[in-house]
Amino acid sequence: MSTDGERRVTITVIAREAGVSVPTVSRVLNGRSDVAPETRERVEELLRHHGYRRRGTRAAHRAGLLDLLFPDLDSPWALEIIRGVEDVGHAAGVGTVVSAIHRESTSTRQWLQNLRARASDGVILVTSHLTSPVHAQLRRLNVPVVVVDPAGAPATDVPTIGATNWSGGLAATEHLLALGHRRIGLVAGPPHLLCSRARLDGYRAALERAGMPLDDRLVQPGDFYHASGFAAGTALLELDDPPTAVFAASDQMAFGVYEAVRRRGLRVGDDVSVVGFDDLPEARWASPPLTTVRQPLVEMGRLAARTVLRLSQGEEIESPRVELATELVVRDSSVRYDAERVPADLSR
Repeated sequence: MSTDGERRVTITVIAREAGVSVPTVSRVLNGRSDVAPETRERVEELLRHHGYRRRGTRAAHRAGLLDLLFPDLDSPWALEIIRGVEDVGHAAGVGTVVSAIHRESTSTRQWLQNLRARASDGVILVTSHLTSPVHAQLRRLNVPVVVVDPAGAPATDVPTIGATNWSGGLAATEHLLALGHRRIGLVAGPPHLLCSRARLDGYRAALERAGMPLDDRLVQPGDFYHASGFAAGTALLELDDPPTAVFAASDQMAFGVYEAVRRRGLRVGDDVSVVGFDDLPEARWASPPLTTVRQPLVEMGRLAARTVLRLSQGEEIESPRVELATELVVRDSSVRYDAERVPADLSR
């Protein structure tokens, strides 16, 4: 069985474009020597260009490796995705090559050179933008690709795995509204990521549903890491009318907000409620334990690995766009608003 993109390209099409007969294309595919060098080169170029794959070729020449590519590896959530990919790879007898490109074009070129130098059954890109040149090179190498949490809108023929980020942002904000908070700050994620924009939109939708005006001063920028959470939390608490609750678009930024609250001489939960996003393992061990939106990072990694392995075997997948459900996990960092208990500079 071939994927939809491959089914459109037959050896008849290749033969017509190369100006040769179908048997000649077959001889090139079978590695026969009775083909003129210039003809072989022309046919092989067209085969690479169209990403043509013979039925059963991948299964017969399985590399036993998956490539897992991150922009960076300095985040705990990366480990959760690696765990999921490794679970599936280990069960399938496939190893995992983990790389980071550090958002540099030179790193991307080096990674592609390494990929060309060895075989790979598939590539999983995480929070990355699959550029047209990179996509074209992967097609020429006949390597299937899946994107987890795409940075931008991917090509229509590239499967993506994500989470219900909008619903998660909505649930986090509605939870704080239900606790009586009316000034709710947001520490947003990087604006170039779709997941960040979806969480921000969920926050806005919850305020609109509650008839609450959006105060732009309560929305602070972040990059998903601790330091930006601390800076944003400090800025929010220094407002003349600071928020009584903060929704941080990642757990790491939420922990940065924790530190900003403490340095102001306040207590998380009792004085300022905080909600995160991710449900990293350390969320339950924080002091106080963090209320957060759980996104199934390990399962996202597992599904990405299963999908790319199926594509490597020429199988069709049911849907090119998959979003796994998020879930609000309530712990001790979010409490009911009490104007008498909250310090004067945080009261409405």
